[in-house]
Amino acid sequence: MKSEISYGSKRILITGGAGFLGSHLCERLLNDGNEILCVDNYFTGTRNNIEHLLPQYGFEFLHHDITFPLYVEVDEIYNLACPASPIHYQYDPVQTTKTSVHGAINMLGLAKRLGVKIFQASTSEVYGDPVVSPQPESYWGNVNPIGPRSCYDEGKRCAETLFFDYHRQHKLKIKVARIFNVYGPRMLPDDGRVVSNFIVQALSGSPITIFGDGNQTRSFCFVDDLVEAMIRTMNTDDQFTGPINLGNPHEITIKELAERIIALTSSSSTIEFHPKPEDDPMSRKPDIRLAETVLGWGPQVELTTGLSRTIAYFKELI
Repeated sequence: MKSEISYGSKRILITGGAGFLGSHLCERLLNDGNEILCVDNYFTGTRNNIEHLLPQYGFEFLHHDITFPLYVEVDEIYNLACPASPIHYQYDPVQTTKTSVHGAINMLGLAKRLGVKIFQASTSEVYGDPVVSPQPESYWGNVNPIGPRSCYDEGKRCAETLFFDYHRQHKLKIKVARIFNVYGPRMLPDDGRVVSNFIVQALSGSPITIFGDGNQTRSFCFVDDLVEAMIRTMNTDDQFTGPINLGNPHEITIKELAERIIALTSSSSTIEFHPKPEDDPMSRKPDIRLAETVLGWGPQVELTTGLSRTIAYFKELI
């Protein structure tokens, strides 16, 4: 049975709002008639992502690190603040864990004081290197707690724990979404994510670097589809908490992705294979039956269409 979804004008706090995903969420919610308080410390977010929003009525930016408390008045909170690509979250792993854990505590404390709903952008990385595919929300995962990726994986798992404990202990209204691979315009060219890496390499004619044999699989969701799913999740009735998988269930191998990007860019790039990083998952595919049922949602943008729009962005950027 589909949950009731309601919309209305609100003052909305978005942490990590100058990032790739956050800036798209800011833009969409602002265009829907809401007031937006965008909070970011510019660790991976950039002013360029929100430059076009700064002059608009109802948009406010605050430079702040959510590992420190924040005292503002808002009607809803989307907590997206955390570096999400391995190259960034492994750069300062202690700070990554602090952002996930201390940041969650601070935002949950703010939501509790205000009595407002709070959305947690969790991740498919809570499933680790899964032995189940596709991954349903009921799967507890296969995570190495002491590996090089654990600062992000375990940080996000701990954040989920905090959200559900605040819900149980303080009756806080929470929404927890496990976000799978997302791509689109405003990705950073040097963020180490596979789509941006391959596009930048293809456009420059450099070799496409694949870590592993290329048979590992991922499922890629275009950013506009993901933003729609996030908003629908936030606007479900208060009884629905999640966790809920948000992503595209269409699976593709990394080698196939590289070949498709080479074709779409008409690139002369060749493919080079390098050793697979430690704990890099072999598969990543969401079971989105819950999202289909509760949100009435499924991804609409086909991979080739989304890649073409992303390539056009990077062509202009570089």
